[in-house]
Amino acid sequence: MITLPEVLSLGTLLFCISVAGIFLNRKNIIILLMCIELMLLSVNINFIAFSYFLGDIHGQVFVFFILTVAAAESAIGLAILVVMFRSRDTINVSELDSMKG
Repeated sequence: MITLPEVLSLGTLLFCISVAGIFLNRKNIIILLMCIELMLLSVNINFIAFSYFLGDIHGQVFVFFILTVAAAESAIGLAILVVMFRSRDTINVSELDSMKG
């Protein structure tokens, strides 16, 4: 049987990988969005683990709402990314930092 520290260490490992992905790759917006989503999912793993091992359903219900909001956030983020790519022909962060009209 899997113990609570094993699941929490998996969540911590995924969180650290996503933080490293954000710091190592600051050029591509798609990879940055994927790293942020991985960070959110690693926190959700911890919520589910605590919910399971404490025998309380509230953590799992909370994760359900978090995933719903995350799906909407991803859709809006990708829509903004498509609009920015169409207007500037690039998705590099260093070239998108100006707010010229």
